[in-house]
Amino acid sequence: MDRIEWFSIIARDIGSIFRFVSVATAVPLIVAVIYREWDMILPMASVPTVLFLLGTLLLRIPREEREAPLSAALMAVALIWLIMALVSGLPFHLGIGVPYLDGVFEAMSGWTDTGLTVMRSIDEMPRTLLFWRSLMQWLGGLGIVAFTVAMASRSGLTQFRLYRSEGRSEALMPSVVATGIEMWKIYVVLTIASIGLILLSGIPVWDAVNIAIVAISTGGFSVHAGGIPFYNNTLLELLIVPVMIAGALPFKVYYLIYRRRGARFIDDQQARLLFFLIAIGIVVITWDLVTLNAVDLPTAVHQAFFMTAAAATSTGFQIVSPNEWASVTVLFLAMLVAIGGSSGSTAGGIKLSRVVLGFQSLVWWFRRMFVSGKVLVPFRHEGRVIPKNVADLEISRNMLVIMLYLLIIFVSTILVMHLQPTSFDSSNVIFDVTSAMCNNGISTGFVSPDMDSAAKALFIFVMWIGRLEIIPVIMLFTGLFKRFD
Repeated sequence: MDRIEWFSIIARDIGSIFRFVSVATAVPLIVAVIYREWDMILPMASVPTVLFLLGTLLLRIPREEREAPLSAALMAVALIWLIMALVSGLPFHLGIGVPYLDGVFEAMSGWTDTGLTVMRSIDEMPRTLLFWRSLMQWLGGLGIVAFTVAMASRSGLTQFRLYRSEGRSEALMPSVVATGIEMWKIYVVLTIASIGLILLSGIPVWDAVNIAIVAISTGGFSVHAGGIPFYNNTLLELLIVPVMIAGALPFKVYYLIYRRRGARFIDDQQARLLFFLIAIGIVVITWDLVTLNAVDLPTAVHQAFFMTAAAATSTGFQIVSPNEWASVTVLFLAMLVAIGGSSGSTAGGIKLSRVVLGFQSLVWWFRRMFVSGKVLVPFRHEGRVIPKNVADLEISRNMLVIMLYLLIIFVSTILVMHLQPTSFDSSNVIFDVTSAMCNNGISTGFVSPDMDSAAKALFIFVMWIGRLEIIPVIMLFTGLFKRFD
């Protein structure tokens, strides 16, 4: 199958996605009207206009009457996310005159729920753009395709493959449409509850809404340059933590709690591991801050509690710069960032499910080494016995993704240190690259508006490939140079 034939199969589905998303991207125009930011109308209107026109154009392409193969779905999803970032950077460029590359960086960081920023004066930005940053993170939390599938209420093999290609694997209902709708119902309820919780801190409604929607989406953008410390509100910091954790827990658990009596968070393997990692992180970082940085115990516990939760849940909020910590503490926090939150949540990273499967496969492998070759050692996962041939395949896929994550972090760190010579310690550079790859957003300060364009472009690529869990982007580049089936 050549590229033209492939594109004719998938073009209409891509067009539908752009058309549906264009409606959602028009919401910031309401903010522009409310706050009388008339000069932001045209820059902000550029996004829904371009997406609608592009979607309409793609819908006019004659379609091959067959379902798109998996390779096409993977490439289409990678292309969709890239185009969304390229288009979504326009308001920053047209509205406040920042370089277009900086606008694309901000958009990619928004849609991928990363939270890194290269904006110089966030406090002086129009509220329209501030809300646009928050909205991108909220919509990107569950995924562009997942949003479209739910809104379009149209099912099929192509839609299913697009949904899975975006990194979504949960199946709450028999069909992908029903699953998408249930996911968004849960998401909206959690968002409303989060806004109510954040309002208890006493901060203004505008700030509370923006903080809540980026916290539940595990994004981390802020409406102030000072971030969360701007408010000097300990209660706010305490209230944000459960919101971040709520976004990083598998949404399947919420569905089971609602549908089945007796279901608990603690029954889920990923949830147990998340709470365990947060507890370990608090102990280790508190110890390091007291012994290595001479921080008083109450301050150390406070910083460790918030930063561990932000790292483990893949949320970019921070109340202190890791640059102030010892290198060993920074690298430990980077490990939590790399692991990330749960599969089937808004969190990024390698995912807790892969860590669990990796550990179980390691134990299984060692058990097989210490018994007779004639003895059949069952592989158990999620309470079920998995046949050996299936287990070997799933373990191989799991380890492949983990190794690709680590390899890309390693290579990207080497590249960025060549592209952007810096006085920052290497542990800080590793941390920021890991944060970008795992869509976290906590920064040591290495990522800044003063980075060279090449370094910014590399970080854009890293955020993109990390959000899609690598394979779709690899498939897209592969498809540019060879035929595919």
